[in-house]
Amino acid sequence: MTTGRPPKVILLYRKPWHSRNFSIEISFDQMLASFPAERGWVVEKVVCPFYSKGILSRLRALRAVGRLQADVYHITGDVHFLALALPRRRTVLTVHDCGFLYDRPRLRGWLLRSFWLDWPVRRCRAITAVSEATRQDILRNSSCEPSKVRVIPTVIAEHFRRAAPRPLSERPCVLHVGLAPNKNFLRHVEALAGVPCRLRVVGKLEPMHHEWLRRHQVEYTHGFNLSAAEMQEAYGEADLLLFASTFEGFGMPVLEAQTVGRPVVTSNASSLPEVAGDGACLVDPFDVASIRAGVVQVIEDAAYRAALVQRGFENVKRFRPRTVASQYADLYAEVLGGNGAAAGGESERRERVG
Repeated sequence: MTTGRPPKVILLYRKPWHSRNFSIEISFDQMLASFPAERGWVVEKVVCPFYSKGILSRLRALRAVGRLQADVYHITGDVHFLALALPRRRTVLTVHDCGFLYDRPRLRGWLLRSFWLDWPVRRCRAITAVSEATRQDILRNSSCEPSKVRVIPTVIAEHFRRAAPRPLSERPCVLHVGLAPNKNFLRHVEALAGVPCRLRVVGKLEPMHHEWLRRHQVEYTHGFNLSAAEMQEAYGEADLLLFASTFEGFGMPVLEAQTVGRPVVTSNASSLPEVAGDGACLVDPFDVASIRAGVVQVIEDAAYRAALVQRGFENVKRFRPRTVASQYADLYAEVLGGNGAAAGGESERRERVG
């Protein structure tokens, strides 16, 4: 580390696709805004100038990030392969999940495991996982030393806020978020068949989804590409969130619903029990009867429903931006050899592209 100046940390962001999820960017933007000023560091956001698509574009991305100068480099997610161009002893990588490894043809699976996980984690000084479930996935699927991997959770977006309590609707509104296979939409619909409720789906429904809903006679509305304000409204208008996913690296909708003040029915698998804490009703995501029983219990038991909401408010405190930012600051100090704090200065926060 160069003396006579504050240490510099670069947070490397992927170049986001306009049609994709921006949760990684939102989380780290808020962590960056809450970074403890007393550390006296320069903390700079750099967006990769090339998309992670195709060999040529990725080679250009490696070349571009290899020119950057910093004391600590932090790859914030998705573009794990950028670690191959950065200094081994001064690079931190955040892994959000290992879902990209599953259900792949053998050759493609090997390439993804090598370039997106095994080689990058070996090239880094430290790895952060957003949950213990993701940490265990990293260790199962790579040759990474366990001592290199620690859990630092994702930050809740600050535009989610507590909504006014609402009396239970005559036909309660059940909110479902996402239509990827792991979101368990088909089982959710099957579980709601015969339950007097309305389903609100956030996601772009395909013809087969509409047909499945009609077959099970579930009343529903839907929308997609919702803004932050529209998502806040969707949670506020719901009577409960049903998010019994079969796999999640983290499970942000659970915390969003808890923040707004809505009861949650979620999965007893993957990362979801650790993220939800004791503020959710846990069900077996592979058992339709278990999912139905959880929903019915939340609808019919007012005291249980109220207790879930109160415990959810307590749970989300663990995921506030300042709390998470302090954990990252401590990690950067370790990478810097324990000499990262510059007394008396204020951290600078910068952003640039490329």
